[in-house]
Amino acid sequence: MRDPRLIVAGVLLVALIAVAFVVPQWDPGQIRDWAGSAGSLLPLLFFVAHALATIAIPRIPFTLSAGLLFGPVTGTVVAVCATTVSAALAFLLVRAIGRDAVAARLTHPGVAAVNRRLARRGWLAVGSLRLIGPVPFPLVNFCAGVSSVRLVPFLAATAVGVVPGTVAVVALGDALTGRVDPAMVVVTAVLVVLGVVGLIVDARLGVKQPAVKEPVG
Repeated sequence: MRDPRLIVAGVLLVALIAVAFVVPQWDPGQIRDWAGSAGSLLPLLFFVAHALATIAIPRIPFTLSAGLLFGPVTGTVVAVCATTVSAALAFLLVRAIGRDAVAARLTHPGVAAVNRRLARRGWLAVGSLRLIGPVPFPLVNFCAGVSSVRLVPFLAATAVGVVPGTVAVVALGDALTGRVDPAMVVVTAVLVVLGVVGLIVDARLGVKQPAVKEPVG
């Protein structure tokens, strides 16, 4: 049986190649102008595509595209909301399928570390894991669904935890157009610093090992 992730990656690659041939003359500024003239339906379609696709694939391409298409403010709002909805869908999907069935298929090398954090720190671990870029976004969602973390705290921690990284990537996408607002640069820098501070605090807190009970003699 073929890995569905490879199929998705192949489809995305074909789509990117097709776009490269269809609009080779467009620069980032022209893409922004086209998005602005497309009306309010484009952000909605983008939101739906982002929320559904990132259930299983990384969200960075969508976050970068949000900044390029919609600018720093709208791009950030769309990306954060779509990310939160995607996390909710993945979480509920795990609960619908069954925790044991999904847990048996979680073979990613980072699963054990994520599960330890979730078991000992609950929704606080979700927020810290959202700040850590190398941990795949779908992996955290699926592990949280398997854990005892409740939906509302999970979503709140997700919405807050993804903001610094999302703002940074959206700002990068916006910068590709060459129309950078200095005020947004300051806001982005502040949020990135807050994200780094959060990582430092999380690292110092660590993940405590459970106490080992002495055998009763």
